[in-house]
Amino acid sequence: MTAELAATAQQTADELPAPRGRLRLAAARLAGSRGAVAGLAVLVLLFLLAFAGPYLTPWDYAAPDYASLRQPPSAAHWFGTNGLGQDVFAQTVRGLQKSLVIGLLVAVLSTGLASLVGACAGYFGGWTDRVLTFLVDLLLIFPAFLVIAVLSPRLRGSGWIAFVLLLAVFNWMITARVVRSMTRSLREREFVAAARYMGVGPFRIIWRHVLPNVSSFLIIDATVTVGGAVMSEAALSYFGFGVRPPDVSLGTLLAAGASDAPVFPWLFYFAAGLLVLFVLAVNLVGDGLRDALDPTAAAGRHRPRRRGPLHPPAGSRTTATPPRRSTP
Repeated sequence: MTAELAATAQQTADELPAPRGRLRLAAARLAGSRGAVAGLAVLVLLFLLAFAGPYLTPWDYAAPDYASLRQPPSAAHWFGTNGLGQDVFAQTVRGLQKSLVIGLLVAVLSTGLASLVGACAGYFGGWTDRVLTFLVDLLLIFPAFLVIAVLSPRLRGSGWIAFVLLLAVFNWMITARVVRSMTRSLREREFVAAARYMGVGPFRIIWRHVLPNVSSFLIIDATVTVGGAVMSEAALSYFGFGVRPPDVSLGTLLAAGASDAPVFPWLFYFAAGLLVLFVLAVNLVGDGLRDALDPTAAAGRHRPRRRGPLHPPAGSRTTATPPRRSTP
């Protein structure tokens, strides 16, 4: 009897479809989210505009056209010109390109640093955890905007790479604390204990077993960090602490066109519209990734509605009960 049950179970298992991989399942969930798909489409278009836009116009972002000063959008200058005769379209796509590069680099550096520090603090524990947690808490005390504003003028000769490093240094602490708490729970799991008993090194365990299990959180955090880094760059550049002239970013364009926006709106609103559009698209993609990578997020979305007694299942036979006659 046991052999027959085992054979039946094996035959049933062979007939069942193979389970889809985690990436395929996440991709299917992401493709089913209209907001995430729309956000991805907008991001792709913005990246194409940022990196292919300079080849679409004959004007350089720093080249002036003295015959066209503060001219409105036209066939010659699609987004108009500024007070120096520079093409606003060329400057806008250059600023978008610079802001996107800064946002991506800050997201990669800060997420990588947060995953390394948080995983080491949570896995090793002891004095390692105490030292790294003290470092995280110490950096959380400092006002990041004020520190970057003080240090940025001293690093003018280092270019915008130093600005990226400053943004990344003050943008990883909260993520590290979350990764630490997740690692503390993962290090007690059976597969981590088995790898440790087999003699696998701690850093190999962190790389092979801990970080893959927190990868969904890191991907979502990195996606949101891109939008936050672009907003931080725009805010710091707006106040003169970010990208330096003659280079431009969305923040410098907003700062240059803010005072002239009521009279010459094309100097301000094109850059502002691209910034708002990018941040909105990043938030939509982040929400979609959260639902796609979280196995409990969509667990109860497509459940069939329960039919009450007044709505029996289709095709089922119901026997009507005749009403009782009241006796006199």
